[in-house]
Amino acid sequence: MANDSEHTIFDAVRDASAGPVEPVRLKESDGFCFHCHPDVACWNVCCHGADVTLTPYDILSLCRRLEIKAADFLARFTAPAIWGPAGLPVAKLRMEGAEGKGPCSFMIEAGCTVYADRPATCRYYPLGFGSFKTKDAEAVDDFFFLVRESHCRGHAEARSLSVAEFHHEQGLADYDRLNRGWIDILMKMASWKTMGGPGGEDVSKQTKQMFFLVSTDVDGFRRFVFETKFLESYDIDDEAIELLRNDDEALLRLGFDWLKSVMFRESTLTLRADVLQESIARARGDLGAT
Repeated sequence: MANDSEHTIFDAVRDASAGPVEPVRLKESDGFCFHCHPDVACWNVCCHGADVTLTPYDILSLCRRLEIKAADFLARFTAPAIWGPAGLPVAKLRMEGAEGKGPCSFMIEAGCTVYADRPATCRYYPLGFGSFKTKDAEAVDDFFFLVRESHCRGHAEARSLSVAEFHHEQGLADYDRLNRGWIDILMKMASWKTMGGPGGEDVSKQTKQMFFLVSTDVDGFRRFVFETKFLESYDIDDEAIELLRNDDEALLRLGFDWLKSVMFRESTLTLRADVLQESIARARGDLGAT
């Protein structure tokens, strides 16, 4: 439909032309059969050549696990990419081997070495996750779908569970909650590109760079907040400012609220009154008004 925008966020599919995605939306109450364990014949195959877009909370969790800074993590384990539907920059998990067809950097014969902190895409598999937005709606509706790749034998296992049970078992609640702002921005930009946003204009190169910074480097964004005039420009109370010094999750939420206000003029972050008046005066001057 011309007024609808639907996009996949996570699926890890290697070859979409092979048709592994079942074209049926699943609700949380819907069930499916699947079980992944070391004795299944395809053990570890899904960890080769996977297409894994890293979310902000993925990077935060893996940096904590590896005890490294985000900049080091990005340099060692990721490759920059563009999330096509939105035209925004993202980081993808780098695969080893020729043309990225080899294993994930964190995989050994026994399995994943960072399993407790594995990315959201890995947690969701064999489910895909997407969002759907109608042109006149502000909110997006999430949905799930099943991915059946030819190598995967987990679907033949007798274990049955609902989407909600699988979601809980894989520890996805925190990932979904902390990635929500990031997903909202991707979806709104994708919607603008598909259905035409205000003025039909793209965001600036600088804004895209800031989106990448907020999404991938919490240390860099913290420096931006505390070492520029950011805090002089926005109405953020002292208690929140102290929280932002050490709370990475709070800083992520601030980052995406700020980006929504910059990119879409949403009222997610308020300019200080004096800054707002100065901006209005500058705009009036640019228009030749008095």
